[in-house]
Amino acid sequence: MRRKDRERDRQFALEVIDRCEYGTAAFAGEGGAPYCIPLSMVRVGEELYFHCAMEGHKLDLLRADPRVCVSFVGSNQAAEHEFTTYFQSAVAVGRAYEVTEESAKLAALRALCQKLTPANMDRFDEAAARSLARTAVWGIHMEEITGKEKPRKP
Repeated sequence: MRRKDRERDRQFALEVIDRCEYGTAAFAGEGGAPYCIPLSMVRVGEELYFHCAMEGHKLDLLRADPRVCVSFVGSNQAAEHEFTTYFQSAVAVGRAYEVTEESAKLAALRALCQKLTPANMDRFDEAAARSLARTAVWGIHMEEITGKEKPRKP
């Protein structure tokens, strides 16, 4: 990281990830072209999880090359009377894998729903029973995690 004065510790980065409703995941695209897409994610330990359809372009790319980089922006605010922003961000680099075992898929989906739609958890089991067979769940094992912040001046 070029600006070491803005670098934050691992715990800071994990807290940013946990606050964010989504992260923007970047993959190696066809012919080496970059491909990125925002995904609703949840962190459980050292793993990030997202759900999606059973097939599609992003899955084709991940099956060909599981390396992924995910960026999260916890806050970003323009400064008044200055030409800068105050921000908090985290970046996770790792490898993606498909979660295929039913109990692991359910646990990841439950964690995702508890994070994003906690008021609907009373209907989770019913919804999961209806859609689990047609829902893919992928994990990303985070191998590197960095955090960065430019805080407001006191």
